Amino acid sequence: MPQLLAHFFGDYILQSDWMAQNKTKRSWPALVHAYTYSIWFWYLAVAYAHHPWLCWFVIFSTHFLIDRFRLARYVVWAKNWLGPWKRYKETIVSEAAFREDAEWCWKWVSPNIPWCYCDKTGYRENVPEHIAFWLLIITDNTLHLAINYAALRWL
Repeated sequence: MPQLLAHFFGDYILQSDWMAQNKTKRSWPALVHAYTYSIWFWYLAVAYAHHPWLCWFVIFSTHFLIDRFRLARYVVWAKNWLGPWKRYKETIVSEAAFREDAEWCWKWVSPNIPWCYCDKTGYRENVPEHIAFWLLIITDNTLHLAINYAALRWL
């Protein structure tokens, strides 16, 4: 429970609009957010971890990297490899308008859904925007919580 509270407090209550709007565009807002997020984990690291500084650094640095480069969208995209790719390809061709760079995408990314069709959230363009957004947020939170748990447990 303390880990969940630290995560929610650091990621939602203390994250300003400036951090949220700019952390994927510039490193400084992402660093400020990662610091304000991870400061709460210092107390948990001291209480539970064998190597508090290493634990805290892993939580801080992975939070920075995941948020700065929106890494959760790559996880979402990669997990879609688990489905049958031919059906997805047919869906994209029939429902989504071809972009000018679509041929380039098919050549370099097939057999999966081309990255150019899902680079915003990791989901296809024909997935409703609000659903893709919240599923991306859930994936992002799951990554953070799993890494935090592992760091507190094994470092």
